[in-house]
Amino acid sequence: MSESQRTAAEESSLWTHGRTFAERLKAENGSSLVLLAAAVLGLLWANVSAASYESFWTTELYIGFDSHELALTLREWVNSGLMAFFFFVVGLEARRELDLGEFRTRRNLLLPVAAGVAGMAAAGVLYLLVTWGTPEAAGWGVPLSTDTAFALGVLAVVGRGNRRRLRAFLLSVVITDDIVILLVIAFAFTESVQLGALAVAAAAVGAIVALAMRHIRGGAPYLLLGAVGWVALHESGIDPVIIGLVVGLLAFARRPDRETLADATTLFVGFREQPTAAAARDVQTGLRSAVSPNERMLHLWEPWSAYVVVPVFALANTGFVIPWSTLGESLTAPVTVAVVLGLVLGKPLGVALTTWLGVRLSRGRLRTPVGWAGVLGTATVSGVGFTLSLLIATLAFEGEALDDAKLGVVVAALVSTALTWLVFQVVRMLPDGRRETALFGSSALPSDLADDVDPDRDHVRGDLDGEVTLVEYADFECPYCGLAEPIVESLLEGDAGLRYVWRHLPLREVHPHAQLAAEAAEAAGSQGRFWEMHDVLLDHQGRLTVADLMGYASDIGLDVDRFTAELKSRKHAGHVDADVETADASQVTATPTFFINGQRYTGPVETEALREAVALARQNSRAAAALDA
Repeated sequence: MSESQRTAAEESSLWTHGRTFAERLKAENGSSLVLLAAAVLGLLWANVSAASYESFWTTELYIGFDSHELALTLREWVNSGLMAFFFFVVGLEARRELDLGEFRTRRNLLLPVAAGVAGMAAAGVLYLLVTWGTPEAAGWGVPLSTDTAFALGVLAVVGRGNRRRLRAFLLSVVITDDIVILLVIAFAFTESVQLGALAVAAAAVGAIVALAMRHIRGGAPYLLLGAVGWVALHESGIDPVIIGLVVGLLAFARRPDRETLADATTLFVGFREQPTAAAARDVQTGLRSAVSPNERMLHLWEPWSAYVVVPVFALANTGFVIPWSTLGESLTAPVTVAVVLGLVLGKPLGVALTTWLGVRLSRGRLRTPVGWAGVLGTATVSGVGFTLSLLIATLAFEGEALDDAKLGVVVAALVSTALTWLVFQVVRMLPDGRRETALFGSSALPSDLADDVDPDRDHVRGDLDGEVTLVEYADFECPYCGLAEPIVESLLEGDAGLRYVWRHLPLREVHPHAQLAAEAAEAAGSQGRFWEMHDVLLDHQGRLTVADLMGYASDIGLDVDRFTAELKSRKHAGHVDADVETADASQVTATPTFFINGQRYTGPVETEALREAVALARQNSRAAAALDA
C-alpha cells in the first residue's frame, strides 16, 4: 500500500466515525472530570453562601392534579427521581455484562460478587466498631458504596497503560456493589412500608416484564409503567430508585444475527429504489430491530447519566460548610473517622482478601483477569465512595452529623486515590517479568473465537510462532477493511512476535463482488500467492469484476488459465463458506472484526489502541508462561 493511502487511512476517523461529542468525552474520562467539577462547585457554593445553597435545594416542587399531589424538595427530586434514571443505566450495563461480557460465563460471577459483598461487609463492620452504641451508628451504610465514575477515572489516570483488564475487573466488582447498595437503600433505610402501594409497584414491574417477553419495543409504555412504579414505591415508603435498576436489568443485550442484518439491508435497498416516506419508516423500524434494546438505550441515555444526572446529584449533595476553625475536631469526629476507616481500610481489605481466598480455596478453579497488583489496585480504588455514599448520608443524617459524613467521604476519596497511585508506582519499579505477572496474573479468559487458528488451512502472516495471534474477519469490498489494512501492516512491521490471520466474511447483501473476490484470493492461494492477491484486492476495492480479477492474476504472475478455471467452477467457494460458518459460530456479523488471542477486540480500530491490546495479550501470555515454568 502506498504511503499516501497509509496516511489517509490513519487519518480517516474510522474509529471515530459517527461518535458523538459525549462519546469522545467519555473516551477521555470526561465524565469523571465533569463529576469532579460539579462536586467542587457544590462545595464552593455552600461555603460562599450556605443560605442560598440550602434555600435552592430545599425548594419544594409539586406534581399532581386535584387531590393527588406529590410534593418533594428539589434535592429529593434529584436523589429519588434522577438517581432512579442513573440506576436504570446501571441496570442496562449489568444486563450487558450478563449477556455479552465476562459474566456470560456464570462462574466468573462468583469472585467479583463475593469480593464486592465482602468489601461492603468489612466497611460496615469497621464503621459500627467506631460508632457502636451511638446515634451515628444509623449511618452504617455510608461507607459501603464505591463510586463507579470516580473510581474508573482514578484508575484511568494512575493505572495508565494497564486500563483495559483492570477496568473490567473493577466494573465486575462495583456492579455487584451497586446492586447490593441499592437494596440496602430501598429496605434498610425505609422506616415503614405501605403494602397496598407496594403491590401496585409490583404490578407495574410485572407489566414491564410481560411487555419485554412479548418483545414490545416502543418506549412509551415502559416509561408510563416505570413512572407508575416509581410513584407507587415512593408512596409505599421504599426509596423508588430501585425501579430504575429493575427496568434496566430487563433490557436484554444481544448481537444482531446475519439474517436480521440481511433483512435490514433489503429494506434499505428497497428505499434506495423507491425513496418514499413509507419505505423510510420501514428502514427505520428494520434498523432499530437489528440493534438490541439494551444497546440502543445505553447509546442514548448513558451520556445523559454520566454528564447530567450524576453531576447534578453531586452539585445538590456535596455542598457543606467546611468548619475551618474546628476542622481538627471534625476530622476526628466519630462519623468522619468511621466513614474514612470503612472506605479506606474496610473495602480494600474485604475485596483483596476475599479474592485471594477464593483463588486459594478453589485451587485455581476461580481466577481473576488480573494479578495480585491488579487486585490490590482495584481494592484500594474501591474506597472512592462518593455518589451513593452521599445519598445514604442524606438519608441517615442531618445537621452536623451529615457534614461530618460528607467530610469523611471526601477525605476517603483523596486517601484512596493516593493509595492506588502508590500501588501502581511500586509495580512500575518491578522488573519486566515480575511486573507483568503482578498486573495480569495467569488467568486465561474464555475464548470468544469458536474455531482455533489452523495453520494448515488459515492464511497466516507475520511470525508463524508468535506469542500473539490477531485474527481478522474481513471483506475485500468493505471500505472499512481497506482502511484497517495499513493499521494491521503497521502492527506487523513493528511487532516481530505477532501472527496475523485473515478469514473471509463477504457481506454479500451490500457488497456484490465480495464473494467473488474472496474466491479469487483462494484461487491465488492455491498457487501460493494468497497474500499478493490479498494486497492487490484491498488496493483496488472499487474494481473487483471478473475482468479485473483476471488482470490482477496476470500482474502477480499466476497461471491465468488455471486461475480462471477455478473461478468459473467455484472450486474455492467451500473454503469461503467455511470461514463464514466460523464467523457465525463466533457471533461475527460485521467487518472488520478482530480477535486477539481468542478474545474479541471491542476497542477503536486505530494503531495505538490495537498495539496496546496486542501488548496486553503478550504480557498476559508471558505471565502465564512464567507461572507454569
